[in-house]
Amino acid sequence: MKIAIVCYPTFGGSGVVATELGIELAKRNHEVHFITYSQPVRLALLNKNIHYHEVVVPEYPLFHYQPYELALSSKIVDTVKEFGIDLLHVHYAIPHAFAGYMAKQMLADQGIKLPMVTTLHGTDITLVGNHPFYKTAVSFSINQSDYVTSVSADLKKSTYELFDTTKEIAVIPNFIEDKNTGDLHIQCRRSLFANDEERIVTHVSNFRKVKRILDVVQIFNGIQKKLPAKLMMVGDGPERQEAEQLVKDLGIENKVIFFGNSSEIDSILKYSDLFLLPSETESFGLAALEAMANKVPVISSNTGGLPEVNIQGVSGFLDNIGDIDGMVNHSLQILKDNETLNQFKEQAYQHSKEFSVEKIVPLYEVIYNKALKNTLV
Repeated sequence: MKIAIVCYPTFGGSGVVATELGIELAKRNHEVHFITYSQPVRLALLNKNIHYHEVVVPEYPLFHYQPYELALSSKIVDTVKEFGIDLLHVHYAIPHAFAGYMAKQMLADQGIKLPMVTTLHGTDITLVGNHPFYKTAVSFSINQSDYVTSVSADLKKSTYELFDTTKEIAVIPNFIEDKNTGDLHIQCRRSLFANDEERIVTHVSNFRKVKRILDVVQIFNGIQKKLPAKLMMVGDGPERQEAEQLVKDLGIENKVIFFGNSSEIDSILKYSDLFLLPSETESFGLAALEAMANKVPVISSNTGGLPEVNIQGVSGFLDNIGDIDGMVNHSLQILKDNETLNQFKEQAYQHSKEFSVEKIVPLYEVIYNKALKNTLV
């Protein structure tokens, strides 16, 4: 099958999932064509089954904002015609599903039928898409898709509540590769950041306000008052400066490391003992799943799709949004001794297998085959 994937090429969850999906599909002998404005960050190498097509948006003084959707829809049409694409899979409702619909119409005018699958990831529905300026277009794009999937049952529920759609939505959760491959150098690298007696606590995100970065710092501060610990802050974004200032105000600069954006997330997670994700909302919680796959238990808020990923008392604990004390206490419950910590590490890892590549990717292939079959009718 020849599949075109449209996604954001950045570090965000939707772009990561779309890229990893394309890579896995290529391993299954599908021909995958990524269409976006730059090469996806997780797409390290191209091979005979993976292709990348850059969307170029010429700058014209006439436009106050350059028309990316127009350039994208045109690129989709050109790619479909040149490479004989069978199916279009767009990640994120806007602008990708809307551009996909325009491409479908242009191709239909030339006698070419192109089925489109739209995957909803979160903020395209709950934040951006629900804005009055975009809501009508998002509803239209969802309704005009041949098949729609969402990454969690909670996001599916929110979509029905927020938008005027009766379109059937299939829940296909995000997936993860088995990260437990072992690494002889982990202990050596760990010693660069923490002493043997110190627990390593980690947070990974885009440092937006919704991630509650200041809560991460406050939770860690509560942890380090009770036992030796270091905090690894991985990522970058608008809340980083305020978080750095809070670290200084609390006098814990020597216990916190800000890495910025990093391509070594798995390496950092492998020597971590606990992962913090106290977000305001998460449609799924891919960062939590990646931590669990690296044998790292999770302390998270109980919002959005997180309860579908992080299981209370098994892979970690969940508390109400903003409950700093609760998260500190649960963190200490996990970190208090090696026996308890190792038990949670193993439980987190075992639960992550429920979201394995082998279980999840075939669910997309089923959707693809249905879409192709209906197009031929």
